[in-house]
Amino acid sequence: MKSLRMLLALATLLVTVGIAYVAQQTDPTGTRSVVAAQAFLETLTPEQKAKTVFDYDSGERTNWYYTPQQKGGKPTRKGIPLEDMNEAQKKAALNLLQVSTSEYGANAANTVRSMENILKELEKNGTQVRNPDWYFVTVFGTPSKTGKWGWRFEGHHVSFNFTLDGGQLTASTPFFIGANPAEVKTGDRKGLKVIGPSDDLARELINALDKEQKTVADVSKPFPKGIPESVEASKAPKIGDPVGLVAAKMTDKQKELLTQLMKHYTDRMPSDQADREWKDVKDAGIDKIYFCYTGTNEAGKGHTYRIHGPTFVVEFINQQTDGANNPANHIHSAWRRMKGDFGLSQ
Repeated sequence: MKSLRMLLALATLLVTVGIAYVAQQTDPTGTRSVVAAQAFLETLTPEQKAKTVFDYDSGERTNWYYTPQQKGGKPTRKGIPLEDMNEAQKKAALNLLQVSTSEYGANAANTVRSMENILKELEKNGTQVRNPDWYFVTVFGTPSKTGKWGWRFEGHHVSFNFTLDGGQLTASTPFFIGANPAEVKTGDRKGLKVIGPSDDLARELINALDKEQKTVADVSKPFPKGIPESVEASKAPKIGDPVGLVAAKMTDKQKELLTQLMKHYTDRMPSDQADREWKDVKDAGIDKIYFCYTGTNEAGKGHTYRIHGPTFVVEFINQQTDGANNPANHIHSAWRRMKGDFGLSQ
């Protein structure tokens, strides 16, 4: 009888744990982010919190940089780097990243982090410090299910920015990922392409265009220096009117390729935020989206593209050499909101 009671108690415990796990997995991103952020902050010392937490309305919240941000061999970003955390704190920080974005987005960010070691090898005596733990967590306001707060995960070639209100994730832009090298050419990780689809899918779309469409979409002549790079530290993209080929003049197959390319970017975000972005895109009209590019469509040649809709802009830039001086093997890519990032238009 006693054994039976123990078995029943164990079964009840397993069911309870299972329900809790399922609930955790199905909770909205905002709810999971609040819990994870609170847990992370509880691991910090008062001195660490002072470096990590800023007021929600602080001007620091809208500062974002994907460049190394270092001076004299020291990082200059605000927040607390993974390097200054113990194992428990680091685990909590990376869990916050995991629950706040998609599996693909979190894995991409961590892979980009690891590529700092590849850059260190490629550059040998380079002037920049390459450190996979120079990625910073910064919290704005107090994580809760009632008020406004936000947080940022940022380092070289990564800038993820999240804004929450009332327990709901309201914005996850600017959302930037870069890669240097874009494709690893040598060593144990040869062939690795962290965000390869951002290049490969665009190339597939360009190849699907006919001659007349390419003439319209290729804006190399109007923009002789490439698409003006609006992927920069600002509250909203700095771009003019849409240019290039409008989706209304694409075939169904071409529109499908364009959609796949855009979804590669939203798939980096948490699913509920990606769904919200897509609803806005569709409500504004797929046919109103413009696609343009500059440069050749060949690997190893400098090229850029932009996808510009009424509510968003995607920018991709691959014009720089990588750490080993291979041409056009250094990617910058981002999804931005036209009316303003950081939830400022909400």
